[in-house]
Amino acid sequence: GPGKEEFDCQGLVLSPGIIDSHTHYDAQLTWDPYATPSVSLGVTTMVIGNCGFTIAPCRPADREMILKNLTQVEGMSLDALETGTEWQFESFPEYLDMFEKIGIVPNVASYFGHSSLRFHVMGDAATQRAANDTELDQMKGLLREALHAGAIGFATSTNEAHNGWGGVPIASRYADEHEVRELSKVLGEEQKGLFMLTKGEYTTIPFLESVASEGRHRMIIAAMIWDPSHPYRVFDEIKEIAEARERGVQLYAQVGCQGITQEFTLRSAYPFEPREAWKRAIPLYNDKAAITELFLDPQFRADVKADFQKRAITSFQKQWDKVTIIEVAKPEHSHLRGCNVAELAEKDGKEPLDWILDFGLADDLDTEFSVQISNFDEGEVKKLLSHPSSTVALSDAGAHLSLLCDAGYGLYLYGRWVRETNNFTLEEAVRLLTSAQAEVYGIPDRGRIAPGYHADLLLFDPENVNQGPLERVNDLPAGAVRLDRKPIGVHGIWINGVQVADGDGVMENGLRPGKVLRDFSLAV
Repeated sequence: GPGKEEFDCQGLVLSPGIIDSHTHYDAQLTWDPYATPSVSLGVTTMVIGNCGFTIAPCRPADREMILKNLTQVEGMSLDALETGTEWQFESFPEYLDMFEKIGIVPNVASYFGHSSLRFHVMGDAATQRAANDTELDQMKGLLREALHAGAIGFATSTNEAHNGWGGVPIASRYADEHEVRELSKVLGEEQKGLFMLTKGEYTTIPFLESVASEGRHRMIIAAMIWDPSHPYRVFDEIKEIAEARERGVQLYAQVGCQGITQEFTLRSAYPFEPREAWKRAIPLYNDKAAITELFLDPQFRADVKADFQKRAITSFQKQWDKVTIIEVAKPEHSHLRGCNVAELAEKDGKEPLDWILDFGLADDLDTEFSVQISNFDEGEVKKLLSHPSSTVALSDAGAHLSLLCDAGYGLYLYGRWVRETNNFTLEEAVRLLTSAQAEVYGIPDRGRIAPGYHADLLLFDPENVNQGPLERVNDLPAGAVRLDRKPIGVHGIWINGVQVADGDGVMENGLRPGKVLRDFSLAV
């Protein structure tokens, strides 16, 4: 019979809503139930807590430091986080319960995060050493509690780019192998949850295979991206993942469908921060006099140049021809918008690092740069997207808000990879973003349009669907800035049968139909 509401979908495509399995809305969701901008970009279900960057558990006395650490990885000002974050919880179960009380628009699943767990148990020692046996027992108990409360799993990071307040490595990077293995075993013992890890250079696939095999759980490995400075490495690693799967170990490689581009200033130069020599600058970002003195120091410059010569997995590999000026502070520099640093440095007869520091200082350190980091060779990226061991993700939505906005990766997949390049059929692309995600993450009754499934739906025009250009908006708490993208070709979004967006964007109608997801038994 007829429905309560009927829509004219002539010429449009109705698909399941996008399931975004790599987001960082852990803090933002406490004040923004829409998870802006993901819902407007077709995401109906999201997984938060990736890389272990969570805000629960957290005692009141620890809130300031938890948020300070997030400022580095989330690319959000401390003012925004302190003004916006709602603390109606201390424990992880209370955190999940809070979302059910306040209401959310998307469906949300959350990892239990390693860094927050270490800080909760170890205090300041979390960023100094590995856990002792007593601390580890306490961590294992809290992990069990989180899994039974509905965590989708346990997330951690060993990535060298992940640093907290003042450039100090995040807490999970201080864990030793014994700690990682013992926490991993809890998942198998409880027969609950996935293990998610964002790997660093020295975290090998054979080691991760042994952890997953011993722990008896599924493992999600991020971020498997094509790096022009090491073009074969990701394919060697994904081959090792495939071989592990042939041996019955459930490893999955998280891959992305977009080139990774970051915007930055010299007051917050995230692409350079993984380099050891640059870490002297991080604590000085908010002290203009001190950072000016450092940037003028010949020894600092020499150390950074030498560091850039070393092979490393970092966000930036000295590709100065990919660094572009997108905005300047002083009118007399306006003619340089759109120019790349390599060409400007060559013209002035300078080494590129010297040029960017000199120009940045001359422009009051407010120049906005853009850098293409990785994943921009579509021929190589297609191999990753098509690999049977991969799972499409890596939007990083909710993080790096001043650096990038890749929350519309799903619409980009439909627009670029389906319509413009014909690399995938629409049916293949829809599967990658919906049912394939539900299967990998064990999410029941979502990711398909079928009887008995929840009505998470996306209505779009295949002739023009895509994400819009980057925009800069000031709508974060305390008026802080973030990068944004608008949807193109989206005509409607429904979550659990409730319409939350139409052709004009998100409908701020007060409805919050999202569910806190707690059952992931299909992943066991």
